[in-house]
Amino acid sequence: MKTVCVVGLGYVGLPLACITAEKGYRTYGLDINRETVELTLRGISHIKDPDLEKDVARLKGKIHATTDAKEAVTNSDIIIVCVPTPIDRNNKPDLEPVISSSKMISKNLKKGQLIVVESTIYPGVIEEVVQPILEESGLNAEKDFYLAHCPERIDLGNKKWDVRTIPRVVGALSEKGLKKAAEFYRSILDSGVYELSSVKAAEATKVTENAFRDVNIAFVNELAKSFDKMGIDALEVIRAASTKPFGFMAHYPGAGVGGHCIPVDPYYLIEKAKCFGFTHKFLILAREINSSMPEYTVELLDDALHEIGKSVKGARVGVLGVAYKGGVDDIRESPALEIIKILKRKGAKLHIFDPYVKGESNVNTMDEILEKSECLVLVTDHPEFKNMNLEKAKKKGIKVIIDGRNVLDKEKIKSLGIVYRGIGRR
Repeated sequence: MKTVCVVGLGYVGLPLACITAEKGYRTYGLDINRETVELTLRGISHIKDPDLEKDVARLKGKIHATTDAKEAVTNSDIIIVCVPTPIDRNNKPDLEPVISSSKMISKNLKKGQLIVVESTIYPGVIEEVVQPILEESGLNAEKDFYLAHCPERIDLGNKKWDVRTIPRVVGALSEKGLKKAAEFYRSILDSGVYELSSVKAAEATKVTENAFRDVNIAFVNELAKSFDKMGIDALEVIRAASTKPFGFMAHYPGAGVGGHCIPVDPYYLIEKAKCFGFTHKFLILAREINSSMPEYTVELLDDALHEIGKSVKGARVGVLGVAYKGGVDDIRESPALEIIKILKRKGAKLHIFDPYVKGESNVNTMDEILEKSECLVLVTDHPEFKNMNLEKAKKKGIKVIIDGRNVLDKEKIKSLGIVYRGIGRR
């Protein structure tokens, strides 16, 4: 059986390393973080996810985690790059992790290897950035080694669709490289693997997927703002529209869009298009709308507090959740971070609780945050928050609840005499 090197043991790389090891491949997990490497060697997942934690423990000893690039790359037949592709403070694509990984691979490249980039990139990165760096080794792409792109598709916390079952798309520089990459992915996945005509088409697929979601979420966020002024429940309308069996796909408004994909990938397409003299007006507007939602959420709190004769300044505000989505510990691009920043700027006395992200919390339990707060802002739809005891919240003196994910019982909250605001719901 061949040897695989997974570069980057993060939210994408660690699950992938588990699968390759599980399928019988000798697996290296290469990471620059020594703590991540040490934990993986001990069979401990550094990512809080029940299924992943079980997999890493079960596969202890089968994932050869290391910081030694020479050992891992030189001894591997297939190298898969799973490093982050963030944006900088100006919303420009930051390819430094991909560039650094490519340089590291180039120094240790050998003939016959297949290199696959899973990191999300814009069209042209493989041919314009990665290929030239790899060829600095003196080896030529598609003659001495093969280069492909198979954009990662992962939905943290999704019990139905995981890295094993989500279909994948693959593009490569040559037909031979495409067949090699597709054959590898078919050997480890239970899903379909779709071969594309070019590597650019594969690069464009992932950014298109997430730009689609960003635009549709922006649409319902704008509806929520509008319906809020009209006194219409946005959630009721979306549920009603969903009864149409064709032509409508439900998306839901919220306190903001987080994670490493939806708030980031559209900027990769926006910036690349500029190089060709094209402006993605639709994508730019969607980003503006979705980026405005943390501020809008705080405005809802301010409005609700005024209803009871208070203001945000000096208010004891309990923030429920720091992670960007329920059931995970991932805080990348989380709207909670912006909401917390705005509330601090406005002078609120903050109590923050996330059972999955203890390092960002300043209280330890749900009971403690209820004791210390007079109003709650639910930002993350963790099960612990969706199932909170509303009667207890009332007894503890909670006067206002801002439901940033529209997951709480609006009518029950209002019947308890607590002021309620949702995103597009009153």
